[in-house]
Amino acid sequence: MKLSVSTGVATGLAAVFSVYHLVLAATTLPRVSDVGPVLACMVLYAAATGAALFVRGTALPVWAACFALATAVVMPVVEVPVVDVVDAPNYTTWWVAAVCTLMVVLVVRGRAPFAWAGALFLVVHTLVWAGPGALGSLGVLGSVLWVAVATAYTAAMNRATRVTRDFVRAEQETADWQAAQDAHVFERQFRLSQTTRMALPMLQRIIDSCGDLSDDERTECLHLEQAIRDEIRGRSLLSDDVRQEVMRLRRRGAVVQLHDDGGLDELEIDDVRRIHARLADALRQAWDADNVIVRTVPEGSGAAVTVVGLRLSGAASESAALGAGLDDDEDGDEDDSVALWLEIPRHAEPEPSEA
Repeated sequence: MKLSVSTGVATGLAAVFSVYHLVLAATTLPRVSDVGPVLACMVLYAAATGAALFVRGTALPVWAACFALATAVVMPVVEVPVVDVVDAPNYTTWWVAAVCTLMVVLVVRGRAPFAWAGALFLVVHTLVWAGPGALGSLGVLGSVLWVAVATAYTAAMNRATRVTRDFVRAEQETADWQAAQDAHVFERQFRLSQTTRMALPMLQRIIDSCGDLSDDERTECLHLEQAIRDEIRGRSLLSDDVRQEVMRLRRRGAVVQLHDDGGLDELEIDDVRRIHARLADALRQAWDADNVIVRTVPEGSGAAVTVVGLRLSGAASESAALGAGLDDDEDGDEDDSVALWLEIPRHAEPEPSEA
């Protein structure tokens, strides 16, 4: 549906009718006793109609509606003294149809109260001037009927527009809901497939051995459980290379913690791949760390990911080898030493230009 074309057609038709009324007015100039008031009404009507038709906006501005209403009041008052009531049922009363057309335009432009005020004034003025019989002979009743038809049509169109808007909104909400459901289904399927790929061999080994696992196999189960947790807590930090390096560190006895706080969600795919590659390289450099903490940085910072590798000593190192993490009050222990500290930038740094 092309609303712009429909609006243009309606405006064109209203302009043609308005020009037609002016042409009729011009043909009545020899029949009136004074040409001046008729010419003044023609100019006033042309100005009011132009404002009502071509002033932009969904609803006609109040000043334009008041101008049109004033025109509908002035035209009968000015025209009647120069028109003979005996000759009235002819084109000398062109202003009756002209006022009707102008009031219909007001209705369509969303100013129905102004339009009905103008139509009622036309009825009252005609009754005072020519009596009840002139309402039919001069076309006043037909003019009022056109205003009523325009009001009913506009109300129906407005209601249809509201219903259409509600349907469009409901369709958009349904599409959003469906997209969310599809995303949930995809996420569940992805996590299940990822978990299956990592855990299925060990699960099959448990079944085959009836749960009689060696110490190394039990340790590997703990590593797999931690890897599955990584898929939940640090998924945006993971790539195949990162998963491989994390598992290598854990099998060596280090504690690796991945924390995804959503700092990579809005990055482009190229930046994410660069960060993953840099993170995998950083984990390779942390070969002698006992505890490695990887955390995303909230958006707004120049860094996207921080990597901290701590080298522990004594009992703390033995605790890390058993898979225990650091407590908050142990982060600043004097026996800890930093094996790696790295901030991966959110965006690629521009290469220095050659001199």
